[in-house]
Amino acid sequence: MKQKKRISFDRINKFVYSNFKLSLDYIKEIKIYVWFSVILFFGIGILGYMFPVFFEEQILTMIAELIRQTEGLSVLELIRFIFINNVKSGFFAVIFGVFLGIIPLIITMMNGYVLGFVANKTIAIEGVLVLWRLLPHGIFEIPAIMISIGLGLKLGLFLFFSKDKTWKEFKKWVVNSLRAFIFVVVPLLVVAGIIEGILIIFLG
Repeated sequence: MKQKKRISFDRINKFVYSNFKLSLDYIKEIKIYVWFSVILFFGIGILGYMFPVFFEEQILTMIAELIRQTEGLSVLELIRFIFINNVKSGFFAVIFGVFLGIIPLIITMMNGYVLGFVANKTIAIEGVLVLWRLLPHGIFEIPAIMISIGLGLKLGLFLFFSKDKTWKEFKKWVVNSLRAFIFVVVPLLVVAGIIEGILIIFLG
């Protein structure tokens, strides 16, 4: 019985490791899209920091709604809330990337601008050192979302950059993207949710 369990556990390990390795290889293959997402994200973030005047009412309303939804949550409930929201954002960035990559670009610009906007308002109230408190919140979350956006952009540009414009090839791109999302992005978002939930509860 123990031998069967060990064999089963070994198979699971091999399955996870092989898919994780394939996912990393694919992310390396699409690194130009990921880096483009990173540059666009922080570029728009700088714009949001320098000119925090666009969509101010909508952003403040969104932040107030997030505060309302998370008020009174325990550590585990907050971690779950953050994780589910991040997974939804990342998954939508990947799947809706098929529409010529437009949705991932919109998600990148919106998140970047909101980050810059919030940084500006927070620094104005608490000073520049508050950034050291905000930094840990994005160490795992931002890379995970940027990878998701890169995956979405890759899918969206299938018709333009694929040499083999067949349904079979497109399905291959989709499978590679979903594999990378499940075996790389989701684990990063699990860690991000844990870190953010703990920091929000204990540090505010």
